[in-house]
Amino acid sequence: MPLMNFVSSGVVVFLLSYMVGSIPCGFLIGKFNGLDIRRHGSRNIGATNVRRTLGKDWGLICFVLDFLKGLLPVVVIGHGLAVNWHVGFGWGGILAATGAVIGHVFPCWLNFHGGKGVATSLGAVLGVAFWPVLIGGLVWLVAFFTVRIVSIASMAAVVGMAVSSLVMLLAGARSMHWSISLLLFAIAALIVIRHKENITRIREGREHVFVKIKPRK
Repeated sequence: MPLMNFVSSGVVVFLLSYMVGSIPCGFLIGKFNGLDIRRHGSRNIGATNVRRTLGKDWGLICFVLDFLKGLLPVVVIGHGLAVNWHVGFGWGGILAATGAVIGHVFPCWLNFHGGKGVATSLGAVLGVAFWPVLIGGLVWLVAFFTVRIVSIASMAAVVGMAVSSLVMLLAGARSMHWSISLLLFAIAALIVIRHKENITRIREGREHVFVKIKPRK
């Protein structure tokens, strides 16, 4: 019965993490401010659109909440509860991370139309692989301050996380396992696909560019 216990417990870990990840923070922030964020800006419920529509403070709050709903399921459910549920520390974290990200991108509360998964993915991956997230964060900063386009920086960051995990795996890093690297490549592919409209706008020169406004003298 060990295999059956692993499968059944794994499903529970995934579903619980999915429910946490599916909490539509950006949508709820919009409703709190009296609007449907899906009808403004890029019509996305993520932190970037919340920032554009409601200001940087609400955007930061949304980012933190989306980040935490990726990290907490991994730490509490995947690494905490799952250890006693025949899943184990490693696979528990991976299943929780997968559930949280899918929950954010495809939330059942919004007809499975959610965000693009960047902040939630960063939080989820941080729970299973610290160094790839650090590298991804550095890649995001370099890309953003080079082109000033969030979508390009986000895609570069997740690809950077995936590639760095593969390099660590090939280098024999003890903290890296093939399942983690596979997870990061799957997340990177999902996020790039979710940015297909952004890619179209980038090609057409219509993507939003952040410009620092100089204060009046």
